[in-house]
Amino acid sequence: MAKVEYKGDGRIGRITLNRPAVLNAIDNEVPQQLADCVARANADDHVHVIVLSGAGRAFCAGYDLKAYAETAGENSVTQEMPWDPMKDYAFMKRNTDLFMSLWRSYKPVICKIHGYAVAGGSDIALCCDLVVMADDAEIGYMPTRVWGCPTTAMWVYRLGAEGAKRMLLTGDRITGCEAERIGLVHKSVPPAELDAYVEDLGARISTVPANQLMMQKLVINQAIDAMGLANTQMMATVFDGITRHSPEGLNFKHRAEDVGWKQAVRERDLGTYDWTENRPINPKR
Repeated sequence: MAKVEYKGDGRIGRITLNRPAVLNAIDNEVPQQLADCVARANADDHVHVIVLSGAGRAFCAGYDLKAYAETAGENSVTQEMPWDPMKDYAFMKRNTDLFMSLWRSYKPVICKIHGYAVAGGSDIALCCDLVVMADDAEIGYMPTRVWGCPTTAMWVYRLGAEGAKRMLLTGDRITGCEAERIGLVHKSVPPAELDAYVEDLGARISTVPANQLMMQKLVINQAIDAMGLANTQMMATVFDGITRHSPEGLNFKHRAEDVGWKQAVRERDLGTYDWTENRPINPKR
């Protein structure tokens, strides 16, 4: 079964992340399959707009940390020391470019978020043109606390410098309601209304000629590209590799191997572990 699925539905192309058992976590195959589905939608002359969603209980919970963090030894995102930054960059730049197929798509993309769009899942979501969240859904990039830097760098282009710093210096998750309030996403709606809202929005966009949609998207994206998006993404992708191979990043990896990734993530997100000294934080100090 494909990990990302595509279905043409009249003027709407539907792309679905399809690893529901692991909250659609990203493995080595998901980015390429996602880009392949975007290419299929763009090649479909009937499609005017794409709707991207996730199967099961969430949109996407980020990279598959059981595979990348908990499993002992070297893998695609953690090398033995000394490490080769350009080997890491080549792997992560590939994924960044594949996520950015959503940004480069000639057909506009609506992202529908329920459950979670966190860590690498937020990278995917924020590459889309319009993001609609359920009020109780959550978005954030928690790995900025340790072991990550968002390689697509879309936070600053959506929120501005101070808003992006508020999110990336804390690694906090926020609800759909808060994400709409600060301007990160287009709309937040009650969970029971999410499907209907996205369908109505997609139907409205689909009545516009495909060439008109393409022109408007190209003009708007060009304004962001002119701000230096490619340069920012290059730096972010290099820094992402550094975060995983820094002393703190390696300590996080070893901690995940020792106690499991869920416990390591819990300690990271709660701030109860000192990754520099590699020990639980003593609240009395």
